[in-house]
Amino acid sequence: MMNSAVKKTAGILAEFENPAALIDIARKLRDSGYKRFDCHSPFPIHGMDSAMGAKRSPLGWIVGSLAICGALGGILLQWWTSAVNYPLVIAGKPFFSYPAFVPVTFGMAVLLGAISAVVGMLALSRLPMLNHPAFNSERFAKVTDDGFFVCIDSTDKLFDQDMIVSLLESSGGTNIEVLED
Repeated sequence: MMNSAVKKTAGILAEFENPAALIDIARKLRDSGYKRFDCHSPFPIHGMDSAMGAKRSPLGWIVGSLAICGALGGILLQWWTSAVNYPLVIAGKPFFSYPAFVPVTFGMAVLLGAISAVVGMLALSRLPMLNHPAFNSERFAKVTDDGFFVCIDSTDKLFDQDMIVSLLESSGGTNIEVLED
């Protein structure tokens, strides 16, 4: 007896003729209230971020705040070890000789900033995603050469398959596919 897996709709993929048509559908989807969609093209398209309604990434704030925490942690560790826990007079310098602490403080800021940049980028991008359902489409391989695609995710609150297909067809979308997990 075979166990047949039930396939779940992951989204809808549609191909468009050119970058202008892709920007146009991105604006229509944004204005209709869709949040979980992505546009794919073989090159960056000027104005696509605003057409999709993309907001600025919080990654800079994450990296900056953790870099400051790293610097503060580095300076506090050095202060504690040299002025409080094990104070030694070295070459007549005061216990808290901050110029000597600059390299470690800077190094800790860079280290925590770099680690938070990598972890934050992966988390905000929802990676690692080993396979996206769009990669199962044979037509989607054109995206690296001359294809312009939009993919609406089924997790969007407004996802209605018939309404989306109708919107995509009326906007010039071709080769509309329902993606399955």
